[in-house]
Amino acid sequence: MENLIFKGGWVMVPIILGSIVALALVLERFWFLWSIRLDVDSFAKKIFSLVKQGNPEGAAGICAKVSHPLAEVFRVGLENSDEEASEIERVMEREGGRQIQQVERNLNFLVVVIGVEPLLGFLGTILGLIQAFMAWERLSTSVTVSALAAGIYQAMLTTAAGLIVAIPYFVIYHFFLGKVHAISQDINHYGDELVSLLRKSRGRR
Repeated sequence: MENLIFKGGWVMVPIILGSIVALALVLERFWFLWSIRLDVDSFAKKIFSLVKQGNPEGAAGICAKVSHPLAEVFRVGLENSDEEASEIERVMEREGGRQIQQVERNLNFLVVVIGVEPLLGFLGTILGLIQAFMAWERLSTSVTVSALAAGIYQAMLTTAAGLIVAIPYFVIYHFFLGKVHAISQDINHYGDELVSLLRKSRGRR
């Protein structure tokens, strides 16, 4: 492995560093998603039940103890339950946007690494081919396969390394995007339902 990295030339260094950065970003996002795992449907039903019973304060207290974007959006809405429905929607939308930003955090850096890795590989390919053709030009008719091997090695190895790094992280990135989309949908769906319940609760007072 060390020999292959060496034959890939200096371009292998940023490719390897990029893979390490991407791994750190992915592990951080997986840890974040693990820390906010929640049975959203059961949680929402519990909160809605308390609101129907006329106890938004108790519902807000439960939300404050739960680490999940939906819980934070609910908490903000419940703490402003005495406001007009339009104001509740406004503060919940603002909090929802902030929570989605937290869920998306670092994904922009991950997609940069995914995009740069193959480009570094192609750069290594070009540099390797240049090296091979320079050797060919220098040795002319006496050129041998071994004289061209260093450049060809660099051309092939860097391309392979860039793609090996980029492909799995590309798949993981889209997995994270799916999670972001799912959380955003939950916030929109259950948030609208909470606003509707608070509006009805306010009408009964």
